[in-house]
Amino acid sequence: MAFLAILLRRLAQAAGLLVAVAILNFSLIHLAPGDIVSTIVGEMGGASEETIAQLRHGYGLDRSFPEQLWIYLARVATGDLGSSHYYNMPVFNLILDRVPATVLLVLTALAFALVVGTTLGVLAARFPRGWFAAFVNLLSLFGFSAPVFWSGLMLLLLFASVIPILPPGGYYDIVVGAKGFGKVLDIAHHLVLPATTLALIFLALYSRLARASMLEVLGSDYVRTARAKGVPERTVVFKHALRNALLPVVTIAGLQFSAMLAGAVLVETVFTWPGLGQLAFESILRRDNQLILGILLLSALLVTFGNLITDILYRIVDPRIKADG
Repeated sequence: MAFLAILLRRLAQAAGLLVAVAILNFSLIHLAPGDIVSTIVGEMGGASEETIAQLRHGYGLDRSFPEQLWIYLARVATGDLGSSHYYNMPVFNLILDRVPATVLLVLTALAFALVVGTTLGVLAARFPRGWFAAFVNLLSLFGFSAPVFWSGLMLLLLFASVIPILPPGGYYDIVVGAKGFGKVLDIAHHLVLPATTLALIFLALYSRLARASMLEVLGSDYVRTARAKGVPERTVVFKHALRNALLPVVTIAGLQFSAMLAGAVLVETVFTWPGLGQLAFESILRRDNQLILGILLLSALLVTFGNLITDILYRIVDPRIKADG
């Protein structure tokens, strides 16, 4: 019951946060120079004052800012995110079509970075003075230093041009037209480069964090006591030390979820991955305000959900953390 109360309180806080984010996003879009009517008129090559006035009335731009904000919030509360002026489609449907690709990319990159990065960090902590620890440090330095778009371009040149074993971009091969399990393999084949690119910088972060945390835990009193009692080293490392060493990694993984979504914008652009990142980039160039607002709101929702999952994982990783703590 205590955990349920905590969960309900977190959900209420998340709802309040989403309302605040929606207000902030709408305000920033409103304060930005230009508007959707200017973009449409520019694409038309000009228009009369009467036509411009009709467009402004149709998009509600002739109303005051508080009125526009209230109408927007009321519409969002009913699940209506508006319509895209470029695609002439509901924003919700456009986002819904792109969400699976982005979720697949982000979760694959996150899982890869967590598993590989934590494993490298733990092994580097077990052998801190060997060549392997030096290799992990070098890999971490590269991951931190290289911009994600540069890493993507280098991997693209290496594995799609010099050694052409991976596709240069896209979601799947339209020419092949695979179905069923064959299509799953085709998507996985196209996923390798963008997911690896997105995971590199976070892999570096998790490996360094896991190494530092593991070194600290291995030097603690209860680990020395377990070793003094003759507990096998494998049990000491994986049962006693690893679980406590994972807490900082889990925390950072939840907090870095928003950064991974931001990185997905660049990665999807480099590899023409048809996800929310590419859609956001295109909507900004086209000044498609309703679409921009919808993507930003969904991104905030995903980040909030990721933080909530982090809280739950905390209780799974460390049973000492109580619901009323």
